[in-house]
Amino acid sequence: MTVIGFDFGTKSIGVAVGQSITGTASILSALKAQDGIPNWDSVERLIKEWQPERVVVGLPLNMDGTEQPLTQRARKFGNRIHGRFNVPVDFQDERLTSTAAREALFEREGYRGLEKGKVDSAAALLIVEDYLRSQ
Repeated sequence: MTVIGFDFGTKSIGVAVGQSITGTASILSALKAQDGIPNWDSVERLIKEWQPERVVVGLPLNMDGTEQPLTQRARKFGNRIHGRFNVPVDFQDERLTSTAAREALFEREGYRGLEKGKVDSAAALLIVEDYLRSQ
């Protein structure tokens, strides 16, 4: 099964693609967003190119598991993907993925690795891999 994962943000949306056979994911280029709204043509190109059986959207939660304002916006983003492209969408807890992504990128690339789009897509990779492990 092919899965595309998104790390939702208001300015940048990280993207990764994963395979259930290997349980691993690869980083794709982050999408620019304006107030959480991506260029839907770019999302459509990703869906057509990778033909995922499922889309996973990271769900930003507070550390105690409660929702925050961005949580509902991430849900809305996932629901729009489902409505526009008729692909099943699941949501995956994304607590600490951006922190873990930043640490891994800094370790490998130093400060150059901390570019916003790279961090977001690295977080999307962690979201997809966590999702695949949970299946």
